[in-house]
Amino acid sequence: MTRDAGPQTDVDVDVVVVGAGQAGLSSAYHLARAGLEHVVLDHAPRPGGAWQFRWPSLTYGKVHGMHALPGMELTGADPERPSSEVIGAYFAAYEDRFALRVRRPVDVSAVRGGADGRLRVESSAGTWSARALVNATGTWDRPFWPRYPGQETFRGRQLHTAGYPGPQAFAGARVLVVGGGTSAVQHLLEISEVAEETVWVTRRPPVFRDGSFGEAEGRAAVALVDERVRRGLPPQSVVSVTGLPLNEAVRAGRASGVLAPRPAFERITPTGAVWADGSRVEVDVILWATGFRAAVDHLAPLHLREPGGGIRVEGTRAVRDERVHLVGYGPSASTIGANRAGGAAVREIRRLLTREPTAPAPVAAVV
Repeated sequence: MTRDAGPQTDVDVDVVVVGAGQAGLSSAYHLARAGLEHVVLDHAPRPGGAWQFRWPSLTYGKVHGMHALPGMELTGADPERPSSEVIGAYFAAYEDRFALRVRRPVDVSAVRGGADGRLRVESSAGTWSARALVNATGTWDRPFWPRYPGQETFRGRQLHTAGYPGPQAFAGARVLVVGGGTSAVQHLLEISEVAEETVWVTRRPPVFRDGSFGEAEGRAAVALVDERVRRGLPPQSVVSVTGLPLNEAVRAGRASGVLAPRPAFERITPTGAVWADGSRVEVDVILWATGFRAAVDHLAPLHLREPGGGIRVEGTRAVRDERVHLVGYGPSASTIGANRAGGAAVREIRRLLTREPTAPAPVAAVV
């Protein structure tokens, strides 16, 4: 349920949730059940989180691991329908079912610590004063663009996965896809059907995963990501340590040569790319499927970053400020991880607020 994002001034709440994707909605669900007064601020124009921005050819049947939000299953979805539509409608129905009146569109510009021990959340719709914060901003707003010598001289088109329009935009073109993740593979498989030529470049040789990926493998992958976050390093995605699943389409792509990666080139020219050995390729488009970084710049005034460049987190709690919880960050940056982290964050916040020498907040509806 979207609520008008009219201006507010110093509104007091127990908790501000920033972001209304999987992590934000999961957190809001648990906050509502705990009776904690809160507000959800979402910069997107409509429900759906980052899913609403995915390309039309990414149908629901191609989605890599979508888990239902707590308390409401996603049932009867057409696998041939765009995932942006399926999941957007599901998130909208979820907000309505649990009366999660998300305020949107709202851009949060800064979170600051106040002299009164509360957090001030500054946004395009006004300022909120909170006892705790759940940051659930994900990564979609921060696409990562690598930098190579000569990149600015390229006369063709450069774009990132975040702006990928679907395969038909590349019909008849020579396309260089850079990146070793799931998005790169998906792009190559569908672009190769309409393009004149595709070339795949990866910084490291891709690892393909054959066989099942069960609970034990999932826990091991999450543990690797969690270790980096505990050390204060920028998180890797969970997918980056699981490998690329070998399904029928991927096997066919490898057999045909579409999924035959080349190592990273040395520089970009006005018409393509050159490798250290002098070999070169002429292309019309460079598609950077190079991932995303955590969207946490608005937390900069709190000085949460460690020397390693990341925010050190124990569970979901920022080590440098126990009032701040990061959900959908690092080891919880998967749909099932975000669900669990939302509940864990709310349990920690309840303990924090109980310790404070203030009167308990009344059981209240979502702001």
